[in-house]
Amino acid sequence: MKLTVLELIIMGLAVFRLTHLIVFDKITEFIRSPFFNEITEADENGLEEVYLVPKEGGVRGFIGELLSCYWCTGIWMAFFCYAGFVFYPVVFQPFLAIMAVAGIGAILESAIQNWKSQ
Repeated sequence: MKLTVLELIIMGLAVFRLTHLIVFDKITEFIRSPFFNEITEADENGLEEVYLVPKEGGVRGFIGELLSCYWCTGIWMAFFCYAGFVFYPVVFQPFLAIMAVAGIGAILESAIQNWKSQ
């Protein structure tokens, strides 16, 4: 199936937002937590910092490695979005549009925050 330029842009923005949602956002922390170990270390000032390290071996380790790499997760999200667009367009077209608008909002918010901090 051939995508129009507009569909490709919408899907790209939706994949960006979904990837960020799964890999970084607090709201999906419960999805990531079974696949990571929390390591707490003190910095030179004595402040504790928590690091997430993918679990070792097996399926949990594999998924933890996948979720720790936004490039990898992005590929799977692209596959998910494209497959949904092709096989379930009635459901996925509105879903992709909403995710794309959310992606534009996230980009604009990041740009404004960056601009305000300078």
